[in-house]
Amino acid sequence: MLREERLPKWMKSKMPGGPNFLKLRTLLRESDLHTVCEEAHCPNIGECWENQAATFMILGDICTWRCHYCAVTTGRPYALNPDEPRHLADTVFRLNLRYCVITSVTRDDLVDGGATVFAQCINQIHLRIPSCKIEVLIPDFQGDDNALSTVLGANPTVLNHNIETVPRIFRSVRPKGNYERSLRLLKRSQELSPRIPTKSGIMVGLGETWEELRETMEDLREVGCNLLTIGQYLRPSKIHHPVKKFYHPDEFSSLKELGEKLGFQFVASGPMVRSSYQAEEQAMATKTV
Repeated sequence: MLREERLPKWMKSKMPGGPNFLKLRTLLRESDLHTVCEEAHCPNIGECWENQAATFMILGDICTWRCHYCAVTTGRPYALNPDEPRHLADTVFRLNLRYCVITSVTRDDLVDGGATVFAQCINQIHLRIPSCKIEVLIPDFQGDDNALSTVLGANPTVLNHNIETVPRIFRSVRPKGNYERSLRLLKRSQELSPRIPTKSGIMVGLGETWEELRETMEDLREVGCNLLTIGQYLRPSKIHHPVKKFYHPDEFSSLKELGEKLGFQFVASGPMVRSSYQAEEQAMATKTV
């Protein structure tokens, strides 16, 4: 096992604390909103928040899944906040965002998995800031096509659902998930709303092989996935899945080249890349946005 306290030099990031960072943190507290940047301990929080970019996390901050790579709190969620869509739109308006990313905890306790709230958030932002483009990073909704259709019906700019890892490792780190179900969601999204680009993400360093990564990327292309992010897995705590390997930046460059050869319209690949990192730039690379 790697001694993870010794991060490679290319994994270092600046401590957050600039004026825009502090402004955004204050706005989030005032609006009772959550971000995956904080909840998942994202290493890019300082850079992104200083650039007034954040990934908002809706449906509360307690997840009904317990994935072995994720730092988000798990347990029995609280009741939904009916004002959350309006508060989110107000915050996006006050920040004057051109591009907004919305994700959520998984809420298997809700009939539609929270799809209606996703749609309400998109609609509220469109009402307040019609020019703002919106990317949604959604759970798998347990394969419910009606829930997926509800989100797509609100017309997000990009629909993102992370495959996370290769089939051999998938169930060991994401026990409530299903690799094939995630692929089907991306495929159904393309079938239901072909004008909305789909996006997915892979973590590396969980113990996968290079050939397994290639096969997963090929699986994503077979279901029409347009955009791909690849980043280094970092262990949130000692109870989480261990890091098996730190990929060198040159290896991330090779993965980017492989993805481009396979036909992805944009591949963001690097040690610090996360699902929503430079999301607007990724979206602009598609032919439909």
